[in-house]
Amino acid sequence: MHVKTPRQLKQLFGKRWLLLWLAVLTFLLTELLAAFPAVSEWVYARGIYPHLATLLSGFSRWFPFSLDDLLYVSLILLGLVSLISLILRRINWRGFLRFWVNTLALFYILFYWLWGFNYYRQGLNERLEIAESQADTEAFVEVLEALIIKTNRTYLPVDSIDFDWVDERVENSYGQLAPFLGISYPAGVRRAKAITFSGFFAKAGISGYYGPFFNEVQVNRHLLPVEYPLVLAHEKAHQLGITSEAEANFYAWLVCSQSPDQVLQYSANLYVLRYFLYQAYQLEAYAGLVKKIDEPVKADFRRIRQHWLSWRNEKIDQYASKVNDAYLKTNKVEKGIEDYTGVVKFVMDFSTDSLATQRVSQLLKPYKD
Repeated sequence: MHVKTPRQLKQLFGKRWLLLWLAVLTFLLTELLAAFPAVSEWVYARGIYPHLATLLSGFSRWFPFSLDDLLYVSLILLGLVSLISLILRRINWRGFLRFWVNTLALFYILFYWLWGFNYYRQGLNERLEIAESQADTEAFVEVLEALIIKTNRTYLPVDSIDFDWVDERVENSYGQLAPFLGISYPAGVRRAKAITFSGFFAKAGISGYYGPFFNEVQVNRHLLPVEYPLVLAHEKAHQLGITSEAEANFYAWLVCSQSPDQVLQYSANLYVLRYFLYQAYQLEAYAGLVKKIDEPVKADFRRIRQHWLSWRNEKIDQYASKVNDAYLKTNKVEKGIEDYTGVVKFVMDFSTDSLATQRVSQLLKPYKD
C-alpha cells in the first residue's frame, strides 16, 4: 500500500485544487438538498436566493446587453487561447488540465450557489397546496373544452407589441399572485434582454433562456408578438427561483391568463392549448375538439409553426435538444425535455381544485372590483 507523503497531500489539497474540492462539497450539498427538499425550499429558495437575485439583477440591469452571453463567449475564446498556447508549448499539459479543471469547478460552484440549488426545492403541488388530480379522460376533456372556449373568447390579432407595456402587466400579475405562487416578490429586477445570438438560438427552436450567473431574463428577438407575453412570463418565473420547465410554464400561464389584459390572456391560452391538444391527439374525441377551435386561432397555430420551421436547422435543433435533455436530467429532472409538457398536469390539478381557484380569485378580487 502506497502512503502519500506530506508534500503530495499538500499538492492534492493545496490552493491549486481548492476550487475542485469546493465543487465536490457543492455536489455533496446538492445530494443532501435533494434528499431534504423542505430545507432547500425554506433555507435557500425562500431565504438565501431572493437576496442573491436582488443583488445580481441590481447589477446586471445597468447593462443593455446580456452579461451571461458575454461570459459564455469569453469562455469559448479562453478555451481557444489556452489550446493554442498548449499547441505552441507556452503551457504544458499539466498546467492546461489544472486550469480547466479549476475553471469548470468555479462555474459549477457559481451555478448552484447563485441559482441551481432551486432545483431541489419542494414540488409545485406541495409548495402551492394544490391537490393532485386523478387521471380521468372525462375530466381532461372538460378542462380542454373550457380552455378552447377561453382561447376563442380571448382571441385578438397581435401583430405588434409594446415590450415595456407587456413587461409591466406581467410584473403586476406576478405581484398580485405572489402569495399563491409562493414567491418572494419582487426578489430583484427582471429587465428583459434580447439574446445576443437570437438567430442561432432560433435555429435550435429556443425562444428564451434564463442566465443564472448574472440573474438575467433573456428572450429571442425573433419571437412573434403573440408569443412574447407567455415566454417573457416563463423566463421571469425562472428568475423568481422556478427551475422546472413545466412549473415555469404553469406560472407563466397562470399570471398571464389571470391578467385583466386580453393580450396576455390570449398568449397564455394559445400556448397551453397546444400542449393539451398534443396530449389529446389519440383520444376519440380529438377531431371534434379541434373543430371547436375558431379559425383565427387555428391560423395563429399555423403561423407560429411556419415561423419557427423557417428558422429551424435540424442538426442544431437536435443537438440543442440533446444538450438540454442531458442538462435537465443531470439536475434530477427525470423527464428531461419532456418536462415542458408537464404543464398539462399542473393546469389540470389547478383547474380541478376548487379551493386553489378560489384562493386565486380572492387575491385578484381587489383589482377587479
